[in-house]
Amino acid sequence: MSVPSSSASSAVPMPCGTWPSPVTVDLVAGQALALSEVRVDGNAVYWLERRPAEKGRTVLCRWQGGTPAHDVLPDMYDIGTRVHEYGGAPYAVQQGKIAFSEKRSGALWVVLTPQSPPVCLSNTEGVRYADLRFAAQGALLLAVREDHRVAGEPKAALVAFTVQNGQAPGPEVVLHTGPDFLAAPTVSPDGHFLAWVEWQHPNMPWDATRLCGATIARDKNGAVTSLQDRHVLAGATQPESLIEPRFAPDGSLHVLSDRNGAWTVWRIAPESLAQSDVALTPCPMPEGEIGQPAWVFGQSSYQLLPQGGAVVLAVQDGSARCHVVAATGQAKAFNAAPDQCPIALLDGRFAWLDAPADALPAIVVGTPDGGPQNILRRAAALTLHSGDISRPETIRFPVEEGGPAVGHAFFYPPANSQACVPQGERPPMLVLVHGGPTARAQQGFSFKVQWWTSRGFAVLDVNYGGSTGFGRIWRERLKGQWGVVDVADCVAACAHMVATGRVDPARIGIRGSSAGGMTVLVALATSSLFAAGVSLYGVTDLRALAAETHKFEARYLDGLIGPWPEAEAVYLARSPLTVASKIRAPVLLLQGEDDKVVPPSQAHAMANALKAAGTPCTLHEFAGEGHGFRQESTLRKALSEEVAFYGRVFGFTPPNV
Repeated sequence: MSVPSSSASSAVPMPCGTWPSPVTVDLVAGQALALSEVRVDGNAVYWLERRPAEKGRTVLCRWQGGTPAHDVLPDMYDIGTRVHEYGGAPYAVQQGKIAFSEKRSGALWVVLTPQSPPVCLSNTEGVRYADLRFAAQGALLLAVREDHRVAGEPKAALVAFTVQNGQAPGPEVVLHTGPDFLAAPTVSPDGHFLAWVEWQHPNMPWDATRLCGATIARDKNGAVTSLQDRHVLAGATQPESLIEPRFAPDGSLHVLSDRNGAWTVWRIAPESLAQSDVALTPCPMPEGEIGQPAWVFGQSSYQLLPQGGAVVLAVQDGSARCHVVAATGQAKAFNAAPDQCPIALLDGRFAWLDAPADALPAIVVGTPDGGPQNILRRAAALTLHSGDISRPETIRFPVEEGGPAVGHAFFYPPANSQACVPQGERPPMLVLVHGGPTARAQQGFSFKVQWWTSRGFAVLDVNYGGSTGFGRIWRERLKGQWGVVDVADCVAACAHMVATGRVDPARIGIRGSSAGGMTVLVALATSSLFAAGVSLYGVTDLRALAAETHKFEARYLDGLIGPWPEAEAVYLARSPLTVASKIRAPVLLLQGEDDKVVPPSQAHAMANALKAAGTPCTLHEFAGEGHGFRQESTLRKALSEEVAFYGRVFGFTPPNV
């Protein structure tokens, strides 16, 4: 059958997979920046950009009206942190001061004035810092420290540094240790109270955390010395995920909790902060889930406004929508598509990372009504033709009997202004399996989608059970069922699209990274729908993962599979290695040699098992790469290999990429 194309009427019919694409390997691997971590200091806007052309180095940039965007630090620094391996919040700014973590060494630095060079606060081997936050008008720096000098698991601590103007930075002060994990230190406006989030194995931060608080003690010079009267504000009596605590100007503490089934904003009155197990008051908020899984530090799902009210990012039916919420609870749509919550500047405007479905991401400044007004930095200089961009369609499909009524996915048809699907041909389809598995498919512009749709592929991005943005019940569908529910949902979504007649049932591939790679491999073993599979640094041996992985995920599988080692038989049964002999479709494995999350040994074992079963398998390893690819040379090679792989399997000759 003929498939309608979204391309322009002048488009020429061409075999799918052979279309000349404006989304080139030069653009994706060498020119496109990964933008993140927007911060504001007065009317100055800061952000991070990872540059593949500089071997994946991450740079801190700054913009202020009248001054072009520029790099803030010398090019010897690579901004980042490996706390929890995934990092997050590796820098902070306030009152002109900048604190940052250097990823390669783990050292912590501070810039006291715009004219002064960075001063090293800590450069101890085996010690890492993340979740950097200034307080007290920039005179106090807080951080989460992860200490790898001790035997066994690294130890977490909340630490503080005094960084007053005109004085040498003070020594590191350890404020709190003991819990397995610590995050999100935040100080009250009067500087007297510290709140934070903590949790213990085997919980992940989306399972159960505690919101804690304490009074800050200082010496006669005002330097912080310790915490007093530590207590649990919430989370001690019932399992709930409490994340992103923030103080309002009036001294009240706000936090996201899913105690009512979905993350949303709750408030603690200032007079209740000294108490334990306090009452939380729900704040009037728009429908949807306000919150996201804390895989990294420093995430922002809401921002409190100086005049009262908040800006929130709510996910409803898989789509994120931004709202300005007045103190009365009245909500008004924010005219933008931010990746994380916009942050207010002193002049009343906002800064955010804009991520619309039909344009490349950009750091912007604008207003809720007017949307983006100043483009500070685009991910790439290229402006794509409207016909070259595939827009997401929300797809609902039936899932298992007795479960939720329908699953959710985004479907992207092929799109190219110069080419279209020939009469009588249906396009091949790639099913995308997001990582986590506690993450979600998002509708913002993504090269991992447009790279394929502009070449004549359809793409199906699935929010399988366990994905966030749909409330706790949907998230907990994966509890004890990883390798079952996720696989079944991806198969059901694929079968639904085949039934619509919009894709070629003989040319369907499935690809995923990390946790998504495991789903890919199990799906290949359990369903004949897929003609090819690509796993990027994917999990293949659950027993090895339970025994070898890093601290943050060391007990993650307790909830996804079962307690280790008591449930070893289940780990074995669910592992892709166990079912490798059932895989008949060709497999491409892409792996970083320095991966500490999913070690290369897992890819080696899977490749050997597939070859022993007679299944076509190619394994390619990349030197200097960890869990996720950063370098331009790696991205080029990985993209080229994957296109060529599908060409061999689906029977087309791809053009030079």
